[in-house]
Amino acid sequence: MKNELDNASEIAIRDCMGLQNGETVLVVTDEPLRKIGYSLWLAAKNLGASESVIIEMQPRKTNGEEPPKQIAELMKQFDVVLCPTSKSLTHTDSRRLATTLGVRIATLPGVTEEIMIRCMNADYHKIAERTFKLCELMEKTKVIRVTSPSGTDITMPIVGRSAHASSGLFREKGQWGNLPTGEAYLAPEEGKSNGVVVVDGSMAGVGMIKSPIKIVVKDGYAAEITGGEEAEKLVKLLEPHGRDGRNVAEFGIGTNDKAILTGLILEDEKVMGTIHIAFGDNKSMGGSVRVASHLDGLVKNPDVWFDEKLIMKDGKFRT
Repeated sequence: MKNELDNASEIAIRDCMGLQNGETVLVVTDEPLRKIGYSLWLAAKNLGASESVIIEMQPRKTNGEEPPKQIAELMKQFDVVLCPTSKSLTHTDSRRLATTLGVRIATLPGVTEEIMIRCMNADYHKIAERTFKLCELMEKTKVIRVTSPSGTDITMPIVGRSAHASSGLFREKGQWGNLPTGEAYLAPEEGKSNGVVVVDGSMAGVGMIKSPIKIVVKDGYAAEITGGEEAEKLVKLLEPHGRDGRNVAEFGIGTNDKAILTGLILEDEKVMGTIHIAFGDNKSMGGSVRVASHLDGLVKNPDVWFDEKLIMKDGKFRT
């Protein structure tokens, strides 16, 4: 008899990845997420994959660190790849290269059984509709501005940048994104964002925020980071990566109505009614900065303007 995790894994393989009979599936995992990796492998096997292969690597040290070269090569040889790993493989050259070759890829960094069960049962057709609508609006926008009750006030020019819909439906060649998912996002223009971001929800690598992290952004980089213990931890996470690690890499809006704030950024950045701003690598989003770090900070109850149009007020969509 299947349990709730196995049911969620079947939804991921069948509905989100759109597995067809005879396709091949690779699951890349590590020890902390071994149980979820096995569940996805089993679902692929049971749903008609001609080959369902699982491989376990040692956990990476940071989000964006490359997997072993042998695994990178394997990722190019399958129709579908799923990566339930403790550190994210989303923003890696390995993922990007496999995508360009037509592989459909879902990354599940830090996913838990609870997140799988809760969020994989969302209506991904509604999430997709909501997400694509936001992307369409973003691509007509020149400047995004975000304010929040906790003190965020930042402007991010986005001229010429393509918006990306992480809709949860990755059924065509070369499509990729997180699972569970639900966000519309893009890379702001490098060197042009200015203002203040006050992270008051959660921070990748840090967890839930008790003392808000104040990040002063000057000409596209995090120039000053202040606050309590969480801010100190963020500074330490950024230190090994130099200036590029402080690049304003991403603006995103959550669109998954089932997601809740848990301290795990995989789910948190999908929470409807929040926005996130990430620092570090933006190559996966059409930017020019490649660094082995990508850290998202969540802002609650934001007001969001696309040029002069207020599209979100106190975290509620107005579109």
